[in-house]
Order: sequence, then C-alpha cells, then structure tokens
Amino acid sequence: MKISDLNLRRWRFTEVVVPARKNSINHASLDRPLHKLPVAGKAGWSLQFDELPKLICELELNNGVVALSEFYRGHSWDTVETTARRLLGSSVLDFPLQHVPVARCREHDGFELALWDGFAKSHGLRLCDLLGGPVRDQVKVGAWTGHRLAEEIAPMAADFAERGFDCWKFKCDLDDDVSGWCQAVRKGAPGLSVILDPNERWDHPHEAKRRLRALAEVGNLLCLEDPLPRWMLPEYAALKRLGLAAIVLHISLPYVEHGQRVHDAIRAIQSDAVDGFNFNGGLAEFQQLDHIAAAAGLPCWHGSEVDLGILEAMYVHQAAAAASCTWPSDIFGRLVREHDLLAEPLRLSPPMVQLPTGPGLGVELDGAALAHYRKREMIIE
Repeated sequence: MKISDLNLRRWRFTEVVVPARKNSINHASLDRPLHKLPVAGKAGWSLQFDELPKLICELELNNGVVALSEFYRGHSWDTVETTARRLLGSSVLDFPLQHVPVARCREHDGFELALWDGFAKSHGLRLCDLLGGPVRDQVKVGAWTGHRLAEEIAPMAADFAERGFDCWKFKCDLDDDVSGWCQAVRKGAPGLSVILDPNERWDHPHEAKRRLRALAEVGNLLCLEDPLPRWMLPEYAALKRLGLAAIVLHISLPYVEHGQRVHDAIRAIQSDAVDGFNFNGGLAEFQQLDHIAAAAGLPCWHGSEVDLGILEAMYVHQAAAAASCTWPSDIFGRLVREHDLLAEPLRLSPPMVQLPTGPGLGVELDGAALAHYRKREMIIE
C-alpha cells in the first residue's frame, strides 16, 4: 500500500433530522428536559434532542475506501467546513490516531471517527482492534425512557422484560415520584433493575437522601447517576457513604461547554465520591477513561446522546474493548428513533448487542433512509 493511498480525497456531509418514535421519549403530557446543552444561545434545555440536526459523514480516501462517521447533535457548519478543508489531501498516516489534529470541540469526535474508520478499513481491521482488541464480543445494554406517568410504567416494564432487558434507565427530576416508579417497575417486572438519572436536577443533598431512603425500601435501584450538581463531589461522597445505592458520575467529554474532561474521573476517585461511571467520549479519550476506571476497580457503561446507528456502532466497539464497561450501556437508538440510518441495524438481542464483525465500524449506511431524512448536504473535494 502506498502512503498516498491513505490521503483524504473527498468529504460528503449530510445533515439529517430523524424524529423519535411516538411515545418513545416522554409521556405525551410531559414535555420535560432530557439534556443540558444550550441551543441557539438559550440556556440549558430548550429543544428536545430529536428536533436537533445530526451530521453524517462519508470520507473517501485515495484507495477508494469510504469511511463513515456521525457527529453529535448541534454541530457547527463553520467548524465542520473549515476543519474538513484543512484536512483534505493529508494522509491518515500524517499523525497518530490517538491525537488527531482537531482541537477539542463538539465536532472533534466526528472527525476522529472518520479517520479511525478509514485507517481500520484500509488495513482490514475492526475498529476495536485499534483499541487493543475486544475483551468481549457482546455488550450489555439497557432499556431507556424519559419522564413517565405512574400508570404506564408497569406495563412498559413488563414489555421490556419480555423483550429480554434486565435494566431500565429513567430520566427524572424533583417533580417525579421515583420511588413510585420503582414500585411500579417491580410490580410489572420483578427482575428488572432501574437506573435513575436526574441530570444533576435533584439540586440539594437532602432531596437526594430522602429519595434514596425510599428507593432502598423498594430494592430494585441499580444505581443513581448525577443526582447533584457535578461540582459537589464532597456531597457525592456523602451519598456514597450512606450505602443505599451505587452513586455514578456521568463524564461526557462532548459537553465542551460544561468543561468536562478526562481528569474529572481522577478527581472523583480521589474524592471517594463514586461507585462507578457513565462515560461518553471519542475513541482515544474513552479508552483513557476506561483505563482509569479499570485501574481503580470501578465499573462503567457507555453513555449516549440518543444517537443514530454509526455512533452507536462506535460505542459497541469502544465498550467491547473496555475492561471496565460491564454495566448496561445506553445503546438503544433504534428503539427510540424512527430509523438509525443503517442498512442493517446492530444485532440487538436484549440484554446484549453483538459486536459488528466487518472492517472498520462494520456497518453500512442506508442510502434511501439518508435521503429521506436529509436537510442539507455539503461536498468538499
């Protein structure tokens, strides 16, 4: 293979908006927040995640390989175009894959994935092989929902359990009767455990303690994720010392606006503040986070932004190669979105998803679906 064969010849970016399935987010009467990022200058949550555009990337190399990538929601077209033009004509051998020449921004991981997928496909390797190889060939996953009414939870729990799930994650805030939810889950599916994610919205330690005591009585809470504002690590440590539930910190490196970084995991461990983690990040940095958790003997799972199929395929490769990634990961996009834009969906057999076997990501785009949901396209060559 010539070095020039791995030069970047052509970028195609397709912006899509893929709605959620009916009733897959919140109950219709509960238009409640599920993410924390600003949108168009508005503080915090203002649009639901499925209203925000996603960007699909097809990168063609000189050797004819077409690498795939998906960007996180809310991309900047200026950043995408400027970065793509700067990289055009360079080779994926011009820099170490663990340090791709893109500054830390929301768009970083989309470019990183395209470059890694191109390199892996060109060498007949799976993406996980670039991470040292898989430690498992299937990854545990859980069911997911936003805010719900009490009366709909038991039948939904029974349905998820019948499909094979053994864990169900809820978004929640101070207005939600979470112990009532867990009681309903136990009624509908006694073997189903629960993850609660307030997204830092329980506000005060006394609110978290009161809820934890009630939840401990129910007995099916697997863990509690981000109950309090992230800066309150001493309060996280106090909740952990109660011993009522596993306390989890979500470290989402794409949340650039919130200043989240790899070293947050180190600080949380030094503070004895957590029992485990939810990690989001690109290929190189997710592996750093896994190594930190594994060295500390703590479990994690792979988080998401309720993404489409390309990013979820990346998550499966990352989790398969991560020793610490033993809790159920947030890989459920096709259960929530109308489509994942994959020609063949990930092989999901709850509570597991199979590691793709082909080169690179091991998935292919559904061209018809891409065209159907397309809002804008840009080609740079």
